[in-house]
Amino acid sequence: MDINRLKQILSSSGDIDVHYKGASVWIDKLNEDGMTATVHVRDPRPLEERSDVDISDLEEN
Repeated sequence: MDINRLKQILSSSGDIDVHYKGASVWIDKLNEDGMTATVHVRDPRPLEERSDVDISDLEEN
């Protein structure tokens, strides 16, 4: 995914389906380096583990 599309998704009020290595994720924020984003898996469990991932590994479905 490119940085411009990631910014559009973050500013959108819609529910946009994004995957990271096959898992559906929420994008929490674009990190200051502009190359990574903080995401967490869409999961109903109360504890949400967040990870920093390379934005090029994110895919919109």
